[in-house]
Amino acid sequence: MEVISFTFLICIALTLPATLPASSDIQNQPGQSLFDIKQNKPLKWYEEFEAQWGGHVKVCGDVSWPDDESYFKPAGTGAYYDGFAEVRLKNKLFMDNWGYLEIHYEAIYAKGNTRRKLNKLARFYPDLYGSLITGGHVEDNLRLMDLTKTICDNDEYSLHHRLDRLVLILQQEWADIRIGRQVLTWGNGLLFNPMDMFNPFAPTDIDRDYKIGDDMITTRFSLYKTYDLQFLYVPRRDSDSHNVEWNDSSFAGKLHFVSGTTEFDIMAGQHYKDEVIGFGSQGYLGDTVWRMDATWTFLPEESRKNGYLSLLANMDYSWVWLKKNFYGFIEFYFNGLGENNYTKAYADPDISERLVRGNMFSLGRGYLSGKIQAELNPLLNVYLTIITNLTDPSGILQPQLNWDMAENIQLTFGANIGYGKTGTEYGGFKISQTNYLNKPSDGAFLWLTYFF
Repeated sequence: MEVISFTFLICIALTLPATLPASSDIQNQPGQSLFDIKQNKPLKWYEEFEAQWGGHVKVCGDVSWPDDESYFKPAGTGAYYDGFAEVRLKNKLFMDNWGYLEIHYEAIYAKGNTRRKLNKLARFYPDLYGSLITGGHVEDNLRLMDLTKTICDNDEYSLHHRLDRLVLILQQEWADIRIGRQVLTWGNGLLFNPMDMFNPFAPTDIDRDYKIGDDMITTRFSLYKTYDLQFLYVPRRDSDSHNVEWNDSSFAGKLHFVSGTTEFDIMAGQHYKDEVIGFGSQGYLGDTVWRMDATWTFLPEESRKNGYLSLLANMDYSWVWLKKNFYGFIEFYFNGLGENNYTKAYADPDISERLVRGNMFSLGRGYLSGKIQAELNPLLNVYLTIITNLTDPSGILQPQLNWDMAENIQLTFGANIGYGKTGTEYGGFKISQTNYLNKPSDGAFLWLTYFF
């Protein structure tokens, strides 16, 4: 019923173009009018539409080395070799000058040792696998629309395809409305981002070309010249009843305004059962850009705390040294829900619930992170990202190289290297009631991407 209602909303929206004036906000929008002035005759209906196509094909290979004390031990450790191939096809269908429809189709094939080992562990320890060991592809069972189809899923390989974007955008000078599967980013975080609650990247994600789309309705209203107001609604299904429930959904609003050279954000909303308020700002200190966000989350009555604070601050700067272009940033993140005892943290329902649904990606309380980029030449860039838990200390290093080897071909090579003693977050800590460690595996990867 909810899918039918959602489709009905889109059908109603399709009746609005005659009443919506032209927008100046759409980039690359065709400027075709309803009448061909030269021919002095009406355009045929199909001539009022213009399509833009694009996409990429990505082939990836990686190798990882699980620790002999990690939870992979019962399945056997050593070098794990994995690979996957991804095809993404993108289309924008411009409908004269009142809006457009955006669709992204993707198909992903994955195969490798990690998959086989995880499936083996799932049979050994089903409870542990469900709460601790994560893997596999994106599912739509809790989204409003199920646009994912698994073609094959076994111990050897998986093949699935899905629509990652299906959104109708209606725009005019003072407002725009987006209905369907889409992405939205709030907040000023570069790695961590507490204000981006709805479909955030994990801080350790290296591939940030595309966020995973969610079914939502978003609106933006321009107020005067320096204010805009945004609202969003993300309907989600309950895992038991499979009905859309308010306590599983999100609704929020954000006011953005500018004063001088400083920008401000004020937001409030409900995310699942949590009520969240937030404040953010960004500005300039000489040639340096600074940003900050703070959110307070009011937890539901059944939680052990009344609420918690999340705080983020970062600065970035670009410079030239030895005739090379450099860019870097440093970022501090405080997680008021974090714990120093990581084994007990997983048993805390407030923490484990937010880890599962992707609102938290760390167990500790304080983190200092940074990234530096060097452009060796216009086609070759190297990066180094560092994420450090300040309490342990422990962390992860992520070196990366991007080479634009041809006009539409990019080669990416990188690694993930954890550091820290046993008992730390990234060095590995004991899993409750076992003798195994929860420890990220060191690894390296190679991607080859063709854009079209």
